[in-house]
Amino acid sequence: MLNNSQFLEVIRNSFETYLSVGTSRSTAKLKTLHGHIANDLHELLGKDFTIQSQGYGNDKEGSINGRYYPKNVDITINYKGKAVAGYAVKFVMRNYSQNSNNYFENMLGETANLRANAVPYFQIFIIFDKVPYYKNGGAFSKYDVITEHNLDKYINLSSDNPDMFFHTPDKTLVVLVKLKEKRPDYQFRDDKEYADYYLSVINDSDLMTYSNKIADNFGNAVILNDYESFLPKTCYLIKGKTK
Repeated sequence: MLNNSQFLEVIRNSFETYLSVGTSRSTAKLKTLHGHIANDLHELLGKDFTIQSQGYGNDKEGSINGRYYPKNVDITINYKGKAVAGYAVKFVMRNYSQNSNNYFENMLGETANLRANAVPYFQIFIIFDKVPYYKNGGAFSKYDVITEHNLDKYINLSSDNPDMFFHTPDKTLVVLVKLKEKRPDYQFRDDKEYADYYLSVINDSDLMTYSNKIADNFGNAVILNDYESFLPKTCYLIKGKTK
């Protein structure tokens, strides 16, 4: 499976696709992420399990029956023909402050729906430590600078016991990425200038690193910047539920 350095390279590929496509609404930027994670899950879980995901196999998401409604899931794990676990992947590249509560509330709701039906559910949340915020039309407004305060809700979530709270994912991976800057605190005119610059340096070896901007104050339910620890732990939980 991918190590942490290789996973960061997959994030870079996803970012490049986003810049090339030019819209955060496109699912194309997530295909490479989903596909690589799905491939690692297949390797870790073994031949008794099948994986459904964009960017892997038949390139389609699977659906999992929740307690209240069926849910299309980014990565679906099947065992003996039945969907038995799921992973959601979120990569935020712009306008975080506008949507941060919505992201979190939606995550809680979809998690509760599936876990209340005895389906293990896992979250992968990826974000830059400085996220550009654009006005309508693409003009640059400011940076959303991610601090521990911004992630307080995830820190609080990390202390929840998933066995007691259905809205809490069985495990969450938070990935905070530091992106190379053109100049310290440089502000781009608009999303086009931002995309043009980062496409011009997309292959630079120092383009991305894992950010150490926040302390790892997370409890057991959340893992920070450690994909190669997160994924085996989730597979261990899945196998335990299917025995």
